[in-house]
Amino acid sequence: MRIDSEEQLRELYGNISARAQQKQLPALEQHSIHFLSLSPFATISTFSTNGEVDCSPRGGAPGFARVISANRIAIADARGNNRLDSLTNIVQTGRIGALFVIPGIDETLRINGSAYLSIDPLDLEHSSDDKNPAKTVIIIDIEDVYLHCAKAIMRSKLWHPESLQNRSVLPSMSRMIADQTNDTGALESQAAMIKRFQQQM
Repeated sequence: MRIDSEEQLRELYGNISARAQQKQLPALEQHSIHFLSLSPFATISTFSTNGEVDCSPRGGAPGFARVISANRIAIADARGNNRLDSLTNIVQTGRIGALFVIPGIDETLRINGSAYLSIDPLDLEHSSDDKNPAKTVIIIDIEDVYLHCAKAIMRSKLWHPESLQNRSVLPSMSRMIADQTNDTGALESQAAMIKRFQQQM
């Protein structure tokens, strides 16, 4: 049996608590600003005009998401693989959701709103590093911001040392992509790939 309506969902789960509803804010405040200053990693979710969805990682030094004001943040688009899935979606629909993480902290920070890509020299200057200057900056105009409870990360034991996997449990990235795409060309070792990435960052 499928769930096809919000009414069915509410019958199953019940109503939202007052606290869960009230924690959703229209702008950043002291705690969310502090959280962003400590966060080195986020995932951003976007969608295209055709409804194709994408979720992509972003990262940098803590505070890589720069607070411009209580209603606006900026994320420099660091060098990647040039698929541009998230950026294309932002150009098409101008909508974004972001989940910010602090290593060792079980709570996360959710930000939803509208977004656009900036090539303004001031945005680029404030958001780039000398080694890897950004070509664009994602500007997020905040509509909703709220702290997300710790349960998911607690269940996953994400930060527990015993949860860490040795990289050897998976083949190299080159091997996996070759298998997925039936590529018979030369394979790059995992060590060589990491060295190349480090030179590009």
